[in-house]
Amino acid sequence: MYLKSLHIKQFRNYIDQEVIFTDPKTVIVGNNAQGKSNLLEAVLLLATLRSHRVSKDRDLVRNGEAIAEIQAIAQRSRALESYPVELVMRMRASGKRSLTVNSVTQTRHLDFLGNLNAVIFSSLDLDLVRGSPESRRNWLDTVLIQLEPIYINLLQQYNQVLRQRNAFLKSIKQGLIQYDPQQMSLWDAQLVTAGTRLIRRRSRLLDRLTPIARHWHQAISGGCEYLEIAYVPKFAFAPTDKVEDIHQAFFEAILQRTIIEKHQGTSLVGPHRDEVALTINATPAREYGSQGQQRTLVLALKLAELELLESVIGEPPLLLLDDVLAELDLQRQDHLLNAIGDRVQTIITTTHLGSFDAHWLNSSRIFQVENGKISF
Repeated sequence: MYLKSLHIKQFRNYIDQEVIFTDPKTVIVGNNAQGKSNLLEAVLLLATLRSHRVSKDRDLVRNGEAIAEIQAIAQRSRALESYPVELVMRMRASGKRSLTVNSVTQTRHLDFLGNLNAVIFSSLDLDLVRGSPESRRNWLDTVLIQLEPIYINLLQQYNQVLRQRNAFLKSIKQGLIQYDPQQMSLWDAQLVTAGTRLIRRRSRLLDRLTPIARHWHQAISGGCEYLEIAYVPKFAFAPTDKVEDIHQAFFEAILQRTIIEKHQGTSLVGPHRDEVALTINATPAREYGSQGQQRTLVLALKLAELELLESVIGEPPLLLLDDVLAELDLQRQDHLLNAIGDRVQTIITTTHLGSFDAHWLNSSRIFQVENGKISF
C-alpha cells in the first residue's frame, strides 16, 4: 500500500494544499500548531472515518467555511495485482459527510473503509498506559474498524441504543417519567444484544494481538519483562463461552445495578465501561517502572497493530508517527526502524531533526510546514 498524493481543502488550518509522496519515508518539520498533526489526521480519517483528536466534524472544517475536503490517491497491491484507488471525503460543519471511491458515491461507511489502512503512533498514544480506560477502548475500536469494516456499524448501533437507554434513565432520575420495568427490560435486551457483539470482537482482537505484542515487548526490553493484555468487562466470561452465556452474564450484571442506575441516571454496564488490563510481570503497567518502560509497552502495542493489519489485509498499512520519535531513545527508534524498513510507507512529523537517527533521514524526503502551508 502506498499513498501517492493527499489533497486537503478547508481542513483545519489548511486552505488548499496538495502533497505528493515519492519516498518510503516523509518527514514533516515545523513548530507546534502549524499543521503537522492535521496532515496525519486527514490520512487517518480516510482509513478509519474517525479522528483521534475530536469527535465532531465541525471541529475539522476550517473556521468560517461550510465544507472541508480530503482527497487521496493510493496504490494498492493484492493478489499480485496493483491498482490505484481515489478516495474523497467531504465534511460539512453541519455534520453530514459524503464519501466517494473512484468517483462512485458510497452510501455505507463500511463500503468506504478498507481502501486505505493506517496505523498512527502519536504522543497521545503514550497515554495508553497511564490514561483512562476510554483511550484504550478507542484504540481497540480503531483497530477493529480497519480489520472488520462492519464493526463501525455495530459500534454505531450500540452507541445509539446506549444514548436512548441513558435518556430513559435520566428522565426517571429527573422525575419526568415513572419507572416502567417492561420498557426497561426492552432497553436492557437491546443493550445486551448490541454490546455482546462489541465485547466478543474486542476480546478476540486481544487474543490475536497479545502474542505479537508480547514478542515485540520482549525484544525491546531484552526479554526480562513479560507482558499480559486482557479484556476486562464489568462481568465475568470466558473467551470460549457461547453467545447465550455472555448474554446471561451481561443481563445479570445489569440487574444487579438497576437501583444505582436509576439513581445516577446512566448505564453502568456495557462495553462503554470496559477496561483493557495491561500488566508487566504481573504488575499493572500504569504502576510499573519508568516512563521508558511504559513507552516500550506502547511501542510494542503499535508494532503488533501494524503486524496484525499487514497479515490480514495482505500488505503493509501506512505508518503515521506524530511527533513521537523524540519521545523514544535511539534504542527504541532502532527497533522501530528495523521493524518497518522501507517496505512500510511512513509519514513522520517533528519539531526538529536533531533527535533522529541518521538512518531515518537518509531514506526520507523532508518537507517544512508553516501556518498551514507546506514547502518542499
